Amino acid sequence: MTAEYKVHGDVAVITMNNPPVNGLGHSTRVGITDALTKANDDAAVRSIVLTGGGKAFSGGADIREFGSPKALQEPNLLSVIRAIENSDKPVVAAVHSVCMGGGLELALGCHYRIGAPGCQVSLPEVKLGLIPGAGGTQRLPRVLGVEAALNMIVSGESVKSEMLAMLPGQKLFDKMAASPESLAEEALALAREVAAKHADGSAKPLVRNLKCSHPQGAAYFQFARNMVKGMAKNFPAPARCVDAVEAATTMKFDDGMVLEREIFINLMWTPECRALRHIFQATRAASKIPDVPADTPLRDVKSVAVIGAGTMGGGITMNFLNAGIPVKILEMKQEALDKGVGIIRKNYEAQVKKGKLKQDKYDQRMSLLSTTLSYDDLKDADLVIEAVFEEIGVKEKVFKELDRVMKPGAILASNTSTLDVNKIASFTQRPQDVVGLHFFSPANVMKLLEVVRGEKTAKDVMATVMAASKKIRKTAVVSGVCDGFIGNRMIEQYGRQGGFLLDEGCTPQQVDKAMEKFGMAMGPFRMGDLAGNDIGWAIRKRRYQEKPDMKYSKTADLLCEKGRFGQKTGAGWYDYVPGKRDAIPNAEVVQMIEDHRKSLGITPRKISDEEIVQRLVFALVNEAAHILEEGIASRASDIDVVYLMGYGFPLHRGGPMLYADQVGLFNVVEAMKRFAKNPLDDAKFWTPAPLLARLAAEGKTFN
Repeated sequence: MTAEYKVHGDVAVITMNNPPVNGLGHSTRVGITDALTKANDDAAVRSIVLTGGGKAFSGGADIREFGSPKALQEPNLLSVIRAIENSDKPVVAAVHSVCMGGGLELALGCHYRIGAPGCQVSLPEVKLGLIPGAGGTQRLPRVLGVEAALNMIVSGESVKSEMLAMLPGQKLFDKMAASPESLAEEALALAREVAAKHADGSAKPLVRNLKCSHPQGAAYFQFARNMVKGMAKNFPAPARCVDAVEAATTMKFDDGMVLEREIFINLMWTPECRALRHIFQATRAASKIPDVPADTPLRDVKSVAVIGAGTMGGGITMNFLNAGIPVKILEMKQEALDKGVGIIRKNYEAQVKKGKLKQDKYDQRMSLLSTTLSYDDLKDADLVIEAVFEEIGVKEKVFKELDRVMKPGAILASNTSTLDVNKIASFTQRPQDVVGLHFFSPANVMKLLEVVRGEKTAKDVMATVMAASKKIRKTAVVSGVCDGFIGNRMIEQYGRQGGFLLDEGCTPQQVDKAMEKFGMAMGPFRMGDLAGNDIGWAIRKRRYQEKPDMKYSKTADLLCEKGRFGQKTGAGWYDYVPGKRDAIPNAEVVQMIEDHRKSLGITPRKISDEEIVQRLVFALVNEAAHILEEGIASRASDIDVVYLMGYGFPLHRGGPMLYADQVGLFNVVEAMKRFAKNPLDDAKFWTPAPLLARLAAEGKTFN
């Protein structure tokens, strides 16, 4: 049972106790209803307080039961709320710290509510592609007013209890406690007060009986619907939130509840909802490493050193400064140091200007930053990250120096995006302390961090960097060692397909438009321009030596030979105006592609958007299946997280692997067989990876 029952004189206190956030799992729901029966059967008890133990009132549904029969098993949340409403004795919710989702719906079912200041109150279901499903859309407008409630439900954002208590006419809180510490005592006092009030058997107040309306009626809801649709074009849930809240104003309470349930169940089966629930669970799963126990002792990371003050080094530095961790940057020349620190300063000043960062915070962060020109000054750092040029000889020099100066137990990390972390580790006498930390550019903005585990990387190093990534607010995904790790190894196949499509008849704009319509943040050619086409060029030059039979379109090389490296040179696949990111089509580039096509004797053909999307996305999927099979990634959902967080894959599709699952792996394999017959494509690549072929044949999925 995960609810405790205690009697304080004439008040029974039911305390939910299901850490970390008192999720409303089956045993908690049984615990509440059993305790309610107990309190109502005890003649000495005159009123009841419902609260949460530890750091939350309740965070809502228990995510550990998502999708299992237990989630719906009676008493479900609706039944618990009904039992509270029907209690003979008044029930007071004592709300503190966190009151979210089902937790707020539970509190709204109580007769009275007292709130502690600083409590985060929300109905975040929309973030999982759903609407509240236990009366939230019907009860919250009745206590807060339609507009305030709708804003909370549509955004899913938290609002502080004291802000809500200030809303004119609000009935969410009957009373606010003076402080979180005094909540328990004040809740007992309120419970005794309401017990006296209802001693005569008078009816207890129920939120369901409150009136609910909006002065502008249907016109207001139409306006809200238009606003919401514009903001959430790929997701159906926000618009359905409006429908449910409108029902609170036009229907009887019980009829509104029926509609809410209907909408909730229908949304549950949409691909968008499945995608968001998948992401929610995938990001949590990504932080767990199968063979590294959760209680692995961590190494201290109290100070960090960064080697290289360029764009990447500066971005990495900012992450740690933001988390209050001191950083020392090393460069070879004072001028490079000054330039790097100047960019960090400029980035922070821009945030201050926009009001996103307070001056004192900016001063505090800059005070944590120091610089040096000597490796010897880094010796006391707990973690050092190199962000130098992507060339193995350069990395060798750096790691030999680090091995010489760093204290025992310091973690030595490389920000390499493709190079062999085992080889880098071999340049030191301490390969167990070496790990890859591949940040994505711009490192101070992008959420993704690929943590590359070498053959000899120690388990406590892995546990420490995963904990540090949380501290700097990154979503970390573990990758094994291979060329390009998870993300860049897959993107190479994506880029190769983009090149073949140009050879066969597409323009860069056509390919980009098709992918952006699919939902990608940007198409492959705009992405190349942003990252720098010279980076891909350097990788291909390496490939021509290492894998001479690997087939590429020559168009990207021809582009680089013209010096069109992308946004940084003002010209890539597109032209760029200084200070703007708009991609302007360039006639010379289109001509270059046409000339190259002619030189190969290819007659261009009309290529549909569907073919573009399938070739690019299924190329990612097939390579990912190889990555899974080789054990480079632990789970298909980890690959989805990499693409959602690092490569702009559309959220509403849940990542390439979930998208393939939803298309059906049989259909993916059939499409690949078609692409293999194209003489201008790479037939060998389109042989389905053994894992993909096996899952498709067995009618199974990746996730």
